[in-house]
Amino acid sequence: MDYSKSAKEIVEKIGGESNVNSVMHCMTRLRFTLKDESIVKDEEVKKIKGVMGVMKKGGQYQVIIGNEVAACYKEVLKLGNFNDAAPTEVTSGEKQNIITRILDVISGSMSATMPAIIGAGMVKVLVVLLTTIGILSKTSQTYTILYALGDATFYFLPMLLVMSTSKKFNINPYTFAAVIGVMVYPDFVTLLGGGKAVHFLGLPVTQASYGYAVIPVIIMAWVMKYIENIADKITPAVTKNFLKPMLILIIAMPIAVLVVGPLGYLIGKGLSAVMYTVQAKANWLALPLMSAFMPLLVMTGMHWAFVPIALAALASPGYETLLLVAMLPSNLAQGGASLAVSLKTKNKDLKQVASASSISALLAGVTEPAMYGVTIKYKKPLIASMIASGVAGLYAGIVSLKAYVFATPALIAIVQFINPKGGSNFVNAIITAAIAIVLSFVLTWIIGFDDPMSEEKDEASNDNKIEVKEAYLDTAEPKGEALILAPIQGRAVSLSQVNDITFSEEIMGKGAAIIPNVGRAVSPVNGVVSAIFETKHAVGITAEDGTEILIHIGLDTVKLGGKHFTAHVKSGDKVKVGDLLVEFDIEAIKKEGYEVITPVIITNVGDYKDVLSLIDRDVKEKDELIKVIR
Repeated sequence: MDYSKSAKEIVEKIGGESNVNSVMHCMTRLRFTLKDESIVKDEEVKKIKGVMGVMKKGGQYQVIIGNEVAACYKEVLKLGNFNDAAPTEVTSGEKQNIITRILDVISGSMSATMPAIIGAGMVKVLVVLLTTIGILSKTSQTYTILYALGDATFYFLPMLLVMSTSKKFNINPYTFAAVIGVMVYPDFVTLLGGGKAVHFLGLPVTQASYGYAVIPVIIMAWVMKYIENIADKITPAVTKNFLKPMLILIIAMPIAVLVVGPLGYLIGKGLSAVMYTVQAKANWLALPLMSAFMPLLVMTGMHWAFVPIALAALASPGYETLLLVAMLPSNLAQGGASLAVSLKTKNKDLKQVASASSISALLAGVTEPAMYGVTIKYKKPLIASMIASGVAGLYAGIVSLKAYVFATPALIAIVQFINPKGGSNFVNAIITAAIAIVLSFVLTWIIGFDDPMSEEKDEASNDNKIEVKEAYLDTAEPKGEALILAPIQGRAVSLSQVNDITFSEEIMGKGAAIIPNVGRAVSPVNGVVSAIFETKHAVGITAEDGTEILIHIGLDTVKLGGKHFTAHVKSGDKVKVGDLLVEFDIEAIKKEGYEVITPVIITNVGDYKDVLSLIDRDVKEKDELIKVIR
């Protein structure tokens, strides 16, 4: 699907570029922070082709797109000078209660780490599968290395959370990493696990394990915000570059290991104990209720509150009996209901959406497309899936089903329910899955749904649009290669070294990054300045051959509001190779706590067969940096 039109309509319907403070995306949703949500007409946004639904939560206006959200996000970014950093304050004027704020913090912190968690979980699933069928021996070196690949993400989860929580609380991620690093430092871990009393400056250190920890990191990130402010106020200006970070570390480390770490550890253990108590007394009730109402938990973000508990349970006693178990029937019931809709509907658009959504839910456990595109939208399939999930959850509760690996429950990952010690747990998981899929399918087929009329006219319109586009590409697209020269003198490195997933994961496009040693940026091509941020930290240029280039000076430097930057061009100016665009003070930016690494991105990367970068070398202005191949 071509999301350029949808992106344009979305931006228009939410009030235009002027109403957007920032935009980012997760696995399935565009997340806008708007200046005024009241002017947005939700129903008009929902009618846009490609939009599955909308949500308002945590100060964000969320537009549900589904699995292709990254493609839509790229198109949105082309429409305006949007800030791509997650906001740290609620700017819409929404008053949040304490529960909502806590859930928002957990959700915002955990969601950024989920790709790593899910990936590592699937590696663990693969290891379990290979050992179960006898291909891999637990005594082999290959097993040890693969197991480390799967387990490292969870053991060092506190370090992964440093990045997301730092953005959430607007603190320096590097000093925070230094503090949290102590909690998983091998010698410190050995010291706490030695069986003897441990003291720091005469004060007792609680013997706790911080591998897999979530809550201590989130609490400490909140505390660090105040520590940084205090250190900033008490250090003289001439000593800030060395005395301030030292004070932060000296103050924060004892608080982390003596107070916050043990407190977070005890909170996590307490929550786990409460959930285990509930399950022990009424497991037959707890699981069917959570399974049935899981879609509502996902809608409100409440399910994130159970993730730290699940991770703690997998660390000790080594299995989880609530969140992952409840998600198994819920995810598969969403898939079963969507499959029934796809086979029964006569609407071609709905058939396509429902079939894709069923595959996503059944195989990968990603249920947002099914929820927002099918079951919630047509209501009766949601009721059918909740009933089926509740019945399957009842069976899972009766047989005390357990999950042994953290992975999104789905058919591909169902081996996460294999008990390493043997037994019938895996068979019970298969029965639970079968009940959820079959019952949700049958109930949806019987109950039915309001099948929308086929929109033949709209389809014909889209077909014409595609043909026109293809004809244009065949006749108008220039061929060959183009060079983008280095706009800044410094060290050229890979985008993977940029501490921002928007660039490191090539969400905005491909290219390279430069660590500058001279504070000026020049035009890398002949073309036109298509955009320059008011904060002067980023410049967009469209080359004469149509290549769209973004030069983003530093990370999060938008927060400087233009301080330490001097622009020498404005939007619409024609430029030649080497023309001065922006000057910036490298040392002043660093003293403010920001990185100066500068991504140079080809944003219309979809127009090219390949984008090649010349990296890991020193470059001067106008040296070759990027080659695009059409």
